[in-house]
This record gives sequence, C-alpha cells and structure tokens, in this order.
Amino acid sequence: MVSRVRVWLNRTYAENVFFMDQLRRNPSDRAVEIHATHGDADSPVLAAADTADLEPEGLSPAGYVEYALDQCARRGIDVFVPRLHQSEIVAHRADFEAVGTALLAPTPEAVAVFHDKVIAYEAVQAIGVPVPPWWRVRTAPELVAAVEELEAAGHKACFKPASGAGGVGFRVVTRAPFSLMHLNGFPSPYVPLDTVVEALEQADEPVDWLVMPRLEEPEVSVDCLTGPDNLVRLAVGRTKNGRRRGFTLHEQWLEPARRIAEGFGLHYLSNIQFRMFGDRPVLMDVNTRPAGGLHQLSLCGVNAPWAAVQLALGEDPGTMEPPFLGADYAVVSGPRQLRPVTLPHQRAEESEPLLPTVPAQTEAEPESTLAPELGSRAAARA
Repeated sequence: MVSRVRVWLNRTYAENVFFMDQLRRNPSDRAVEIHATHGDADSPVLAAADTADLEPEGLSPAGYVEYALDQCARRGIDVFVPRLHQSEIVAHRADFEAVGTALLAPTPEAVAVFHDKVIAYEAVQAIGVPVPPWWRVRTAPELVAAVEELEAAGHKACFKPASGAGGVGFRVVTRAPFSLMHLNGFPSPYVPLDTVVEALEQADEPVDWLVMPRLEEPEVSVDCLTGPDNLVRLAVGRTKNGRRRGFTLHEQWLEPARRIAEGFGLHYLSNIQFRMFGDRPVLMDVNTRPAGGLHQLSLCGVNAPWAAVQLALGEDPGTMEPPFLGADYAVVSGPRQLRPVTLPHQRAEESEPLLPTVPAQTEAEPESTLAPELGSRAAARA
C-alpha cells in the first residue's frame, strides 16, 4: 500500500489554493495531505489545507528555520515548499533531510543570485541571455541621470526595487506634473519625476532601485521544472498580452529559460519572465519559487505541482511535454471559503500581546470544514 504524501506550504500566495487542488488531484492517485501556515488567519490557503497553523510573528530568519524544522518533525512533512525565508531555509537543507523532509526549492547559490536583480542580470548576461539596459540608483541625481539617458534614446523609464517580487514597488516615470489626472480613476503606476526626486531628497536613507526602459508586451512567463541533476523536465511559456492569456512552446522563450534554469541550479519549480525590448525578448525577472499562475498549465493537460513533488521524493517523472496547448483565456477572481473566526481581532494596546491560534484540522473533522472551490478557477492574489 502506497503511503500518503504530506506537503507543507508556508505563508504562500492566496492563488496557491489551486496548487493545493492539483496536488490532491494528482494523476498517480496518491493520497496527499496538505499543511499550511500563514501570518494572516483569513488567508484562503489555511481554509484549503487539511491542517493549518498561524505563524508566529517577529522571528528572525534563524528563528524561523528552527520553527520550520519543528513543524516538519511534528507534522511528519515529506515535502516542504518554502516561500517565506526561502534563502535561509535552503541553506539548512541537510537539517531538513535529517528530519525526513525534502525541500522543494533551488540551491542556496541560485536563490542568492536571483535575490538581487543586478547580480541576476550580470550573471545571465555572462551566459548569453539578453537583458535590457539598466542602472542601479540610490540617490536623486543618479535617478535623474538614468531617466535622462533612457529618454534621450527614445524610451520611457521605469524603476523597481533591486530585490523584491510580485511587481511590488514598480513605477513608470512621467514628466507630467502631479494633477487631478493622477487622482481620477484607478490608481496608476505612473509617477511624476519631480515628485520622485523630492521624495528621494527628503528620505532619511538611500533607496536601492533598478532603473530600466519600460518593456513591451507580450510578457512570457516560462514555468520550468528542473531536476536536482540540473536538467529541465518541463518548460511551458504562459503569454500575457493585456487581458488575453495563452501558451507557447516557441524556442525564443524556452531556450533562454532552460539555459538559466539548468545553468544556475533552479531545481524543482521556477518561473522565468521575459518581455520585448525592441524586436527581441529580454529577461525581465526570475522567481526561484512556483509562480502564482502555475496552475494555469492544467489547461494544457499538465500537473506541474505533482511532478515537482515526485521529483522531490526521488520519483523522476522524466521529460514532460504538454499533450496540447490550451486555448487563450482571461483570468478572473472568484470567492473561496475562509476558516471560521476563532478570535476577534484585538488592538494591541487593549489586550495582552498573545498570539492568536488557528486550530489545526484533524482527520476526524468532517470534509465540510475543508474549503470547496466556489465558482471561478482563479483567486485574487494575497
């Protein structure tokens, strides 16, 4: 009798409820139990899990590793998919193996390279993958110089943190003065250069930004599954052009993605993003974790989460090709059930600073306590 597989996702994106769904509906018909932890008691991943804990706040990275090791030992975790504190966790891979847990995450060296976008761009350029022109800026004069050079070449300038994920901090520079135009309608990524310069001059400490030309669509996110032998088992591009989404196997996107995944040890699941600079694709970003939209590959008949778990368990699925490419689609949000409220939210100054707990589900609890999917196959991001 084949034993169940116990998988843990820590403080992950809300959209990964679909990652969890795919693990349970795996083509091997293997029993999977999912443990989830999060800092937000209302995260839908807690409701979708078989067992759940609220994560303690204020832990140092080293303290979080100790917490994670304890979770793995107590919960009997077979495969851990770390997002929070990934770099510290992968540095302790041997400690997790000692308690019987495989990490579904790249090598420490790969995580370090792609944590900093400047280091990443320099590294991938060295292996022949094209990147856009970029400037690292920390002060207002450096920002102005970079923007002027880009504009002189006919480009629109944008900036983002040198380290970060999910588009946080991305802004497009405009010369238009701040006006009601910026306040009408939905919030915009456009910010006047003068406003940014003033903010930098008044800041108490320097920033660490990457300034580059705004790249054109299509955006292509290549989801890669790479073995610990550095060989890619699966690579599929997800295209984004405005609202329209689709899939591609064109080598102009897949070849540089494979070169990066295999060359830097991006083991298991990674996501490598490209956009157009002029008439050629250039690297935009590399995520050393499963993309939030990974589940969309199910439209191509592929269950990438389960194949990754198989690899982590030493069960090599071999080279995979999608049996077909799904039709173009759009992503919409839909409701997911949350766990029942166990404690009212309390203001810190009105109560003792006790950590609220999220009770773990047990095998004895009825299936009705699990979060059923309601409606759409897409969820709002955390």
